[in-house]
Amino acid sequence: MQYIRSALMGAQNMTSKKTATLTIRIEPKAKERLKIAADREHRSIANMVEILIRDYCEQNGICVTEPDNRLAIKESDKVK
Repeated sequence: MQYIRSALMGAQNMTSKKTATLTIRIEPKAKERLKIAADREHRSIANMVEILIRDYCEQNGICVTEPDNRLAIKESDKVK
């Protein structure tokens, strides 16, 4: 079973966290590039996707809240 990276979830003990299934369809070439990126960093494809999501969130002001592990959007970014 794969656990979500502690930096994404904001916790040190990864064994206590649960994971969720995400099924997506992407172009075969995009999947191959993802696999190459994951291999270069000695990661699984699932973990590489988590890292990419975390990096995107950090770059775009989306923070992970710790109490319920949901993504939070800054007040200035909310759609009204």
